[in-house]
Amino acid sequence: MIRTLLLCCLPTFAAALPEEDTFPSIDGGTLELSDWAGQPILIVNTASLCGFVDQYAGLQELWERYRDDGLVVLAVPSDDFRQELGSDEEVAEFCELTYGLDLPMTTITSVRGADAHPVYDWLLDEAGFVPRWNFNKALIGRDGEVAATWGSNPGPLSRAVVSKIEAALGN
Repeated sequence: MIRTLLLCCLPTFAAALPEEDTFPSIDGGTLELSDWAGQPILIVNTASLCGFVDQYAGLQELWERYRDDGLVVLAVPSDDFRQELGSDEEVAEFCELTYGLDLPMTTITSVRGADAHPVYDWLLDEAGFVPRWNFNKALIGRDGEVAATWGSNPGPLSRAVVSKIEAALGN
């Protein structure tokens, strides 16, 4: 039953996402949203030098709390607001040492404007979502559609965010 339900969602998910859904991983290799077909994905543009940086702790907690239920938390470091460290290596080290992050993370990526990653162009087209600052969040549901978006506030563990994640998980 569950396998059938997930399989029926795969074509919808693939069709809903942009054609180019691949990010370079900060750990090497690639991260493809289509690999997480049928799973809710929380995408967050991050920056290590931002005043909202403590939200990394909340993102890690969400990842630990809900990953066994299927949630993917994807951090997308960006220097679009000039608050990111100088290299992918510095970002990875900072996040691991300061916050113990082990959630999926991309390399430093543009999230707005002419150089925005195609996933962020898709978020703009689908939901009118453009990050206005660091730690803006977008939740993609199991069906591959944008389920919710938020600015820097509320935080990842706020009731507003957690309730939408739990609804997307079917909890």
